[in-house]
Amino acid sequence: MKKLFVLLTALLMVTAVFSNVVNPDTYFNATIGEPDTLDVHQAYDTASSEVIFNVYENLVEYDGESMSKFLPRLSTEVPSVDNGYLKDDGKTYVFHIRKGVKFHNGNDLTPSDVEYTFERALLADPSAGPLWMVFEALFGSGTYDVESMVKKYAGVAYKDMFDAKGNILPKYKDTLINFYKDVIDPVVEVKGDDVYIHLAAPFAAFLNIIAQGSSWGAILDKEWSASIGLWDGNPDGWWKYHDWKKEDSPLYAKTNGTGPFMLESWDRTQQRVTLVRNDNYWRTPAKLKKVIIAGIDEWSTRKAMLEKGEADQISTPAEFLSQVEQNPDVFVKRGLSSVSITALSFNWSVKADSKYIGSGKFDGQGIPTNFFEDQNVRLGFAYSFDYQAFIKEVLDGEGYQTPTVLPQGFLGYNDNLPKFKFDLKLATKYFKRAYRGKLWQRGFKMTILYNTGNKARQKSAEILRDNLKKINPKFDCEVKGVQWPTFLDARKNGKMPVYIIGWLADYPDPHNFIFTYYDSNGDYGSYYGANFAEFANKPQPDFGAKSLNKMIEDAAKHPDPSVRQKLYEQIQKFVNKYAVSMPLYQPYGSRVQRKWVKGWVRNPIWPGTNYYPLYKSDK
Repeated sequence: MKKLFVLLTALLMVTAVFSNVVNPDTYFNATIGEPDTLDVHQAYDTASSEVIFNVYENLVEYDGESMSKFLPRLSTEVPSVDNGYLKDDGKTYVFHIRKGVKFHNGNDLTPSDVEYTFERALLADPSAGPLWMVFEALFGSGTYDVESMVKKYAGVAYKDMFDAKGNILPKYKDTLINFYKDVIDPVVEVKGDDVYIHLAAPFAAFLNIIAQGSSWGAILDKEWSASIGLWDGNPDGWWKYHDWKKEDSPLYAKTNGTGPFMLESWDRTQQRVTLVRNDNYWRTPAKLKKVIIAGIDEWSTRKAMLEKGEADQISTPAEFLSQVEQNPDVFVKRGLSSVSITALSFNWSVKADSKYIGSGKFDGQGIPTNFFEDQNVRLGFAYSFDYQAFIKEVLDGEGYQTPTVLPQGFLGYNDNLPKFKFDLKLATKYFKRAYRGKLWQRGFKMTILYNTGNKARQKSAEILRDNLKKINPKFDCEVKGVQWPTFLDARKNGKMPVYIIGWLADYPDPHNFIFTYYDSNGDYGSYYGANFAEFANKPQPDFGAKSLNKMIEDAAKHPDPSVRQKLYEQIQKFVNKYAVSMPLYQPYGSRVQRKWVKGWVRNPIWPGTNYYPLYKSDK
C-alpha cells in the first residue's frame, strides 16, 4: 500500500509539473463593458444576452452552427408538419414540454411556466425592447407593441386610460382586463403537457425568433417570478407591470433559469459577472465549474492577461489581432462569417435637455434639436468618412463596406447598389446647402459618444471628427467615451445626436435589419425621433405614393423571394439617397483564446460564447 501511495503521489506531481493549464475548472473571459440588465424581456444587447444565454433555456435551439436547422431544448420536439406539431397551415406551433427539468431554485419546469413567460413578455413590453418581433410574429405585420393593440381593441389610447399619477381610470379597468382575456390569453394555451402558440398568420421565422440565444425566448419560473414582484399571472392589474424602467424590474440583477450555469454575482463596480455550474442540470453538467465574464476596457490589460494565462478568452479588436496571433499558446481565428453591421445613425429630434448638443442653437456653440432633419447635413456626414481606409487601417482588413445596413449573404443584398464614399468636395457641397448656408457660416458643436473600450467605434468617431474639421474649422465634434449602460441610456432617452452601434441579427432574415434601422417602429429607427417618424410615414414618389414604413412591411410579408429581393433593393436605394443612416462596415468575426480551451462551437447568431461545451486541457 505504501508503494502504491508513493507511486500515485509521484504521478500527481508529474501531472502538476507538466500541466500548463491555469485554473482548469474556471474560465475567464476578458471582454469590454457589462450587461445592461438581466431581465430576459428587457435585455437587448449582447453583453446582457450572453449571460442569459448560458443561464436560461428556450424551447428550441439551433443545430450547432446552422442558422436554419433546430434541435429541441425545453420542448421535446421541434414543431414541423411531418411530426404533427405544426398545425393550421403554419399558424399553430405545439411544444411538448420536457419533464424532469428543474429551475435553479429547485422548482419543476411546467407548461404553465411557458405560457406565463410568453404572456408576461407581451404585457411587460418595455419600450425600445426586443418584444416587437414577438408581437409581429404572433399578431401579424404592423403590430409591434401592446399599447397599439390596446388602442385598436378599445378605441382609446393606452396612456389616456390613466390619470396624471399613473393610476387606472375606473371606467377602463374592465376594458384592460377583457383585453387580456380576449387578445393575449388565447394566443398561448396549455393542454396537458403541451403548449399551443397561435399565430395570426404563418410566420416562417418564428422558430428563429424564439430559439436559444434570444433572451426574449428564455423561459421563466412562474411561481418564483410572482414571488419576487413580477406579474402575478392575473388579468386584474397586469398594467401595473407594463413598461418598467430596467432598474425597477426584480429581474434586473437576479436570475432563475434552467440552464447549465447559475448566476453567482454581478459586481457592477468591477464590471464582472460570475457564473457557477448547475450541478442539477437536466443534461450532463458542464465541464467548467465557474465562468467569469469581466469587462476590462483597456486592451493592454486584456492582452497581458491572455499572455499570462489569467484570461482564457479576450475581446480583440481587429487592429490588434496581429499582436496575439504569433503567440504559440494562443489560438486565433480570423475571417469568421458574421450577421452583424456597424453603422452611424442620426437622431432627427434630439431632446432639448441633452448635454451633447452644446447650446442647442445655431450659434456656432451647438446644434438645434432637429439638426439632422436636413437631408444635406446627413449627406455631408455620409461623405466625410473614409470607409476604405478605416477598414484597412483600423480593422486590419477584417471588414467590408456594404451599400446599406443589410449584410452580405442575406436575401435582398446587392453589392452593385450605390455605396457612400469618402469625398470631401461632395461633403462640402452638401454642407454649404444645409440650412440655406447658415450651417456653413456659423458652424456647429456637438458630442459623439462611444462605449469605452470599443477602439473601432472610438476611432471611427475620431476619423469623422477630424474630417469634419478639415472641411470647415467651425465644425467641432467632441469624441467622448462612456460606459456601455450609460451609452444605452443616452440613446434610449433621445439624448445622443448621433450614435455608432452594431446590430447582431435577432434572426437571419433581411427584415431584421431593414425594419430595425429604417422603419420608424424599428428598434433603432424608433430612436431617430418624431421628425423621422413623420418622414417614414409620408407617401413617397419613389415608392408610387407608398411610405417607407409601408414598403418595409410589404417586403417582409411577400411570399416570393424574388419579389422580396426587388423590394429590398428599391428600399435600399431610397434610404441611401436620403442618408437615413451611415453603414460603416460589416465586420468579419474573430476568436482569440488560449490553446488549452477545447470544445468551442460558434454560431454567428448567438450573442456570445456558449460555455456549456467548453473545457480546458493542454492535450
